[in-house]
Amino acid sequence: MNPFSYARAADVAGAARELAAGGAVKLIAGGTNLLDLMKENVEQPRRVVDISRLPLGRIENTAAGGLRLGALATNADTAYDEQVAKRYPLLARAILAGASAQLRNMATNGGNLLQRTRCLYFYDTATPCNKRRPGAGCAAVSGVNRMHAVLGASDSCIAVHPSDMCVALAALDAVVRVASSNGERIIPFEEFHRLPGDTPDIDSNLRADEIITAVELPAQGFPDHYAYLKVRDRKSYAFALVSVAAALRLAGGTIAEARLALGGVAHKPWRDRSAEAWLQGKKASGENFHGVADLILRAARGYGGNDFKIVLARRAIVRALSHAAHRGSRP
Repeated sequence: MNPFSYARAADVAGAARELAAGGAVKLIAGGTNLLDLMKENVEQPRRVVDISRLPLGRIENTAAGGLRLGALATNADTAYDEQVAKRYPLLARAILAGASAQLRNMATNGGNLLQRTRCLYFYDTATPCNKRRPGAGCAAVSGVNRMHAVLGASDSCIAVHPSDMCVALAALDAVVRVASSNGERIIPFEEFHRLPGDTPDIDSNLRADEIITAVELPAQGFPDHYAYLKVRDRKSYAFALVSVAAALRLAGGTIAEARLALGGVAHKPWRDRSAEAWLQGKKASGENFHGVADLILRAARGYGGNDFKIVLARRAIVRALSHAAHRGSRP
């Protein structure tokens, strides 16, 4: 066992000060990912700071007509919140597609954003991994890569982001509120996570001294025409091979606005705004759904074991959009 000290933060400012002090400090709330990483010696913090009692668990309306999800609200409380279920059913569906009931009862919203990849090589400290040890190489490129990225990857890393919740948040244009000893700032959700590039060890644009305080949703939640489709090896407690969050605003049979985000295919939730713009003004038809799928996947690349994901993603996009388009017409 690796020795570490434990402290409990009294407030957000105290937690930020702990992070600013450096020295391999990790925050813990639900602990559903950090504890696994510590057990596998992937993470070896010298100090663990408990933030679970900070007042960041509320879900409340914003002045702009949206909804603020506290960073320490659990995934379960968020999914079953009356306002989330009514106004943002896409998010509720995505959350409930992830993990298991027991994990959702413990996992927090902030922790969900910061969970790390489940790449087998990242967890196996006997194998090279640039995310775990920069410069070591990526064993997955020529190894077992069935679960890995087909979009936005690099020679340094082909790992994928594991979250379901984050795919829906990307589609909904959420923003992330963060705080540090220097004050607060807002990060658009699309800019929160990073593609691997040459620095796959850096998962997000959250600075080392910052703590997530909330995720904010805009007023538009697409409650009428939406779908969250997750394709996986078994029905529960499995990560996505491909997932799609689709949301539409329809005017008759014409698409007035479209949102699409993919999970299980990239280092971050994958959203292509040019593809969304291509759908705008077009009929909600199978032909156009196939067209936008081709557009999103135009630069997709497989690595042998995951070549099937490109075809699977194309079919999943078409199916999710079809479900979203027809949801409002169902009895």
